[in-house]
Amino acid sequence: MIIKSAVFVKSAVKPSQYPDYDFPEVAFAGRSNVGKSSLINRLLGRKKLVKTSATPGRTQTINFFLMNEGFSFADLPGYGYAKVPVAVKKKWGPMVESYLRTRAGLRAVVFILDIRRSPSHADHDLFAWLAHHDIPQILVLTKTDKLKRGEQAFQRVRIAEAFCLNPETLLLFSAVTGAGKQLLWKALEAVL
Repeated sequence: MIIKSAVFVKSAVKPSQYPDYDFPEVAFAGRSNVGKSSLINRLLGRKKLVKTSATPGRTQTINFFLMNEGFSFADLPGYGYAKVPVAVKKKWGPMVESYLRTRAGLRAVVFILDIRRSPSHADHDLFAWLAHHDIPQILVLTKTDKLKRGEQAFQRVRIAEAFCLNPETLLLFSAVTGAGKQLLWKALEAVL
């Protein structure tokens, strides 16, 4: 896909603050520091559209981006380990669940996992919650550049088994090299 325009629209914490448009939308979810922001920037061919940080938990709102004036991305706050106050963490779950339940234009969730880590209880909970609510998922394993090919294959099988999935359904992605970008766009175009 050729991205002619990509703009930040707004941040929101409740439905009344969401952008008021009818474009198809894809959300990006995963635990803190999994590489959501870097993945979106690489996907869009932008270096700093989505703010990135080495400190987990920097995304504390739902951030909306409009592409080609025809579809939208929503960057959701990460869950799990994050350097934020407990009170802020407690608000994230209801905020994200409200978004996932109410956003009419939502077509799918890009569920991002770090290929180097075993799925956490929170990962399993999100996977099951999305499946229960019939929200399509595109599973992406990030940070593949940090492993050799054999290790990537091993981890892909291990993570797939944890979710009872075919390993081929998990897309491999590197924000550093761009590996997997075209396959992810193909999956996104199918849902958009």
